[in-house]
Amino acid sequence: MHIGILGTGTLATALATSWTRAGHDVGIGGRSPERAAAAATASGARVRRLPEIARDADAVLLAVHWQGAGDILEAAGAPGGALAGRPLIDPTNAVEHGIGVLTTAAGRAFAHHIADLAPGAHVVKAFHLFPAAAWTSPAAAPVTVAMCGDDSRALEVTGSLVRDVGGVPAVLGGLDRARQAEEAAGFVIALAFAGADPRSAVPGGTP
Repeated sequence: MHIGILGTGTLATALATSWTRAGHDVGIGGRSPERAAAAATASGARVRRLPEIARDADAVLLAVHWQGAGDILEAAGAPGGALAGRPLIDPTNAVEHGIGVLTTAAGRAFAHHIADLAPGAHVVKAFHLFPAAAWTSPAAAPVTVAMCGDDSRALEVTGSLVRDVGGVPAVLGGLDRARQAEEAAGFVIALAFAGADPRSAVPGGTP
């Protein structure tokens, strides 16, 4: 697949590395040309200008801090429909640093805000619970990647990309479940900052 990545941080670089190893054609871009070049060199991806990220892309990953999502989507032409019809994978966590409390209004997910900023894009919430290292140094047991989205084809494409980095896709529901997925991330973040292992707070086995 042709994959466009908006962002040049650790998650963007990690997924670009793994997707490139899996044989995908990955283009990566950011607001800093220098950081984009460094991320491309580290991952084996190609540098692309932000207005070109969505061109010919089978899927686009938005991998920036939540506060920068609007600016980079605008630079990529999303408000004008550049991402329309494409899966737009959203791993952002709009939470207060160190606290894990969501900054979005009650009953609304940040994924909904992303959908507003990219009209026509098929937003899929995914890759928001694990650190970047999980995708370059996989654990012995595959991790489950919860996904939320309204478009079946976008979920299928995202699920394929999850498997390509060693994960197991699990559809939680439509985008109306994204708030729950984001709350789970806030729960994990809060426990981690409190010095607890979040895995010890979640019962295993069949409920």
